[in-house]
Amino acid sequence: MSELSMKTINVEYAIIGAGTSGLGAYSKISRKTDSLVMIQDGPYGTTCARVGCMPSKLLITAADYAHHLYTSEFFGVPASGRVDGRKVLERLRRERDQRFVANNLRYVNKIPAHHKLEGRARFIAPGQLRVGESVEVNAKKFILACGSRPAVSEVFEPVMARVLTSDTFFELEDLPRSIAVIGMGVIALELGQALHRLGVETTIYGRSGKINALTHPAMQREALDTLGTELDIYPSGQVVSAWEDTEGAWIEYEKSNGQRFSRVFDRILVAAGRLSNVDRLGMEHAGVDFTEVDSATVDPQTMRCSDYPIFIAGDATDHLPVWHEAFDEGRIAADNALSYPEPVPAERRPPLMVIFTDPQIAIIGQSFRQLEGREIVIGDLPFTSPRHVVWNKDQGRIQVYLDARTGVILGAELLGYQAEHLAHLLALAITHGMTAEQVLSMPVYHPSAEELLRDVLMDARGKGGKFASENITHSKIDRLA
Repeated sequence: MSELSMKTINVEYAIIGAGTSGLGAYSKISRKTDSLVMIQDGPYGTTCARVGCMPSKLLITAADYAHHLYTSEFFGVPASGRVDGRKVLERLRRERDQRFVANNLRYVNKIPAHHKLEGRARFIAPGQLRVGESVEVNAKKFILACGSRPAVSEVFEPVMARVLTSDTFFELEDLPRSIAVIGMGVIALELGQALHRLGVETTIYGRSGKINALTHPAMQREALDTLGTELDIYPSGQVVSAWEDTEGAWIEYEKSNGQRFSRVFDRILVAAGRLSNVDRLGMEHAGVDFTEVDSATVDPQTMRCSDYPIFIAGDATDHLPVWHEAFDEGRIAADNALSYPEPVPAERRPPLMVIFTDPQIAIIGQSFRQLEGREIVIGDLPFTSPRHVVWNKDQGRIQVYLDARTGVILGAELLGYQAEHLAHLLALAITHGMTAEQVLSMPVYHPSAEELLRDVLMDARGKGGKFASENITHSKIDRLA
C-alpha cells in the first residue's frame, strides 16, 4: 500500500492489547484524555474469559460432579452415572460465551469507536506503529499489554495435528479417549486432573520433577505423593521424540534416570509454559536496547521499561501474573504513563495464587524459597481439621511462615481441600501486617475449615516461643563468654 493511502493516527497514548491489563490501563487513561487508541489483534474477550480462568473452572466443576459419583459410596450413598463429553463441552462453551465473554464484550462495545483499532501492531520507528498494512499510529507513550501464547516445543512438530493448547482445547466437540498432558504447571495440573475425572485416560509428563508453585521440599513431596495416588504422573524427564501413525500420536519420554518408553494417545495437550507476545512487536525498531521481554528491565512498581516511555503489563511480562495482578499492572502502567517522566511507584498487593486441583494448592505472600536465610518460624500441620475429616478430604498440608521476632505473618503454602478460602484469610492478614496473635484473637466456628488456620498459627506460636527462649539463652552464653 502506498504512503498516500496509509491512514495516520496521532495520539498521546497507544495501548497494545485489549485483555485484562489493557482494559485496566484504558479505564484509567480514558478518564484523563481522549488522545489514546487501544489496538487489538484477534477477537475481543480476555484470556481469562475465553481460554483461561473461566472455561477451565467450568470443566473442573463438571469433573468434580463426576468424581462425587465415583466416591459417594464412602458416605453410604451409592450412585452411578456416565460422562457425556459432548454435553460437558457444550455447556462449557455456552456458559463461557453467553456469560463471561459476553460480559467482557459489553464493556468493550461501550468504548468509543475512535479509541479502538483492530490489527496486529508492530514498531516501524521510535514512537511509530504500523497496524495491519493500512494504518500508522504515532504516539508518545506506549503500554504493551499484548499478552502471551502457549509455548510448543519443536519436538511435537510431527504430531501437530493432534496437539492441543489451552488456546484450542476448549473448542473440542467431544472429550478424547486418551491424552498426554505435557507440563506440571497450573494449566497442566488443573486440566489433567479434570480430564482424568471425566474418564479420559490421562498421563502427565513433567520436566523438573516439581510442581512449579510450591517451594518447600516437604510441600513438594506431599503434593506429588497426593496427586500421584490418583493421577498417572511422570514428574521428571523430557519428551525426546514424537510421531504419528494410524493408532494416534506417539510420545517417547526419557525419565531422569535415563530410562525411555513410548505411549500412544488420541491427543496431546501441551501446557509447558507461555511466551510473551512482545517479541512480535518489532522492538528492534522502537529505539530501545532490547528485543525480548526477558532482556528488558521492567520495574514492578511502575511497569516502566528502563527510562523509555514504554510500559509492559499483564501476561506480556515475564512473570505471567494472575488475573487480579494483570489488572493491577495495567492500571499501574497507566498511572505511570500519565505521569511520565515522573514515576508513581505503586505498592503491590501481597501475592496470591490458587491452583484448582483437588486438593487445591495455594501460595500467599512470600514463599518459603523467598524467605530462605531469614529468621522465620514455620507453623506446619496436616490438613486434618474435623471439618476436613467429615468431608473425607483430609489429604494435604499447610505451612504458615512467621517472622521469628515479631510474629508477623509473612507467607504460607497450602495443599488441601478448599484451600482457597484459608488462602484469602491469610492474604487479608498479610495485607494488614497482622501477627499470629492478632489473627488468633478472632472467633473461629466449630466445626469449620478455619479451625485449621487457628491450629497452624498456634503451632507456629509455640515454636516462636521456643525460638525466643533459645535466643535468650544463647545471648546469656555469649555475654558470659
